Amino acid sequence: MRTLVVDHPLVAHKLSVLRDARTDSPTFRRLTDELVTLLAYEATRDIRTAAITVRTPVADAPGVRLGRPVPLVVPVLRAGLGMLDGMVRLLPTAEVGFLGMVRDEGTLLATTYATRLPEDLSDREVFVLDPMLATGGTLAAAVQLLFDRGAHRVTALCLLATPEGLRHLEQAHSGEDRLAVVTAAVDERLNEHGYIVPGLGDAGDRLYGVS
Repeated sequence: MRTLVVDHPLVAHKLSVLRDARTDSPTFRRLTDELVTLLAYEATRDIRTAAITVRTPVADAPGVRLGRPVPLVVPVLRAGLGMLDGMVRLLPTAEVGFLGMVRDEGTLLATTYATRLPEDLSDREVFVLDPMLATGGTLAAAVQLLFDRGAHRVTALCLLATPEGLRHLEQAHSGEDRLAVVTAAVDERLNEHGYIVPGLGDAGDRLYGVS
């Protein structure tokens, strides 16, 4: 598994405003959208391409286009929906699937309650959107489902991650070199309730303003 923490002043600035408890939901949604586009730029650095030749007004020029099959973007409901627009803005030709998962606050185990994905993901590059990599249970289960359906490579985009969550994901998919995590920061730790410290609160509540 590969982990990339995106080190850029704009990423740090937008994340700092997202962390601020005074940031209202409309601003939080806008900044999440902008931050995801910056993360997506790095997450797609190794995306599959094919060589082409294009005709400029002067001469032929070598170029590339995105390869086939088209990538699949999968937001994990509900908070992952707040990351979708920022991702598809960069990948407008991508297909979109949906995965509903919920974490039991007592056991911290994730269960799947809804899927809207192709049954066969053979040779597909998949980008999973999940704002908070906390315990890692939800993302580990999502990645396993995608690999079980044949995904060629899975890249998770997270606003924040924890050392505990990254370790859990690494252990759950030991030796898997087709898995990557791209995040704006790796925070200090999880607290006793399984929340990221210092974190930014509940991403879903802050995006949509409801519990």
